[in-house]
Amino acid sequence: MHPNFHFTALQVLWTFTFAAQLVLLVVLMGRDRIKRFPWFTLAILLMALRLMASRLLYGRLPSVTLSGIFIVMADLAAIVGLLVVVEMARRAFAGARRNGWMAVAVAVLIVGVGVLAVLGGPWPAWKTLKPDSSLADLRLMQFGAQKLDMFVDLLTVELGLLVISLGRRFAGGWRTHTQRIVIGLSTASIAQLGIQLVWKLVAKSAQPHSQAEYDRVVGLRDKLFNANGALYVVILIWWIAVLWKDEQGAGGEAVTASPQPEYIAPENETAGD
Repeated sequence: MHPNFHFTALQVLWTFTFAAQLVLLVVLMGRDRIKRFPWFTLAILLMALRLMASRLLYGRLPSVTLSGIFIVMADLAAIVGLLVVVEMARRAFAGARRNGWMAVAVAVLIVGVGVLAVLGGPWPAWKTLKPDSSLADLRLMQFGAQKLDMFVDLLTVELGLLVISLGRRFAGGWRTHTQRIVIGLSTASIAQLGIQLVWKLVAKSAQPHSQAEYDRVVGLRDKLFNANGALYVVILIWWIAVLWKDEQGAGGEAVTASPQPEYIAPENETAGD
């Protein structure tokens, strides 16, 4: 007798993603990681809330209201994502000089803005983005969330390269929680940017002439997005495993013992005593 489960791939991914996010939040709270990574914790919490809202609110609210809720949540998630990048950069390069840190930060921002301008797709005319109605406000907020989300992905990839290549010299060595979180974030960002680029190329070149061809293109899109979702579940499991364990050196704050004060002999004590 074989059990028959009528679950779609999307439902399975939703379940595993939401469960992994809850477990990760429990680990962050139970292992006292929230104090070290407050913005990262908030980012995971916002993603879990967005998943839960998609299941509880979809089909139960008017489309405009539902769109407004998810656009606002997308904006908040993008802003928090940017703060996560800043948080990880500050922790990974805690020992860097201020001038050098600022110079590298400006260079990273310039590269990110340049890539976003080239690969970010067409930018609409400013006249079309003026908020002159509720729907226009939502369109403007949605546009801002999409561009900021892509900008955060670009910055995350750049930060990942910097942490992997230079983190060992400062506070972002391999065995630190900071570098492992950044590796997960940059992997997710690379996958997100890659899938967006592939889908853009497919959508531009695909010209379906029948319903079967159209269904084939839509099926390819679903497979790409499902693959991205599966990778994110793997990253969540990776974070659960590494954040459950304590750091084992390499400059980690959680395990680096406080330096012992140097012994200073009293003035009346001589080496011969």
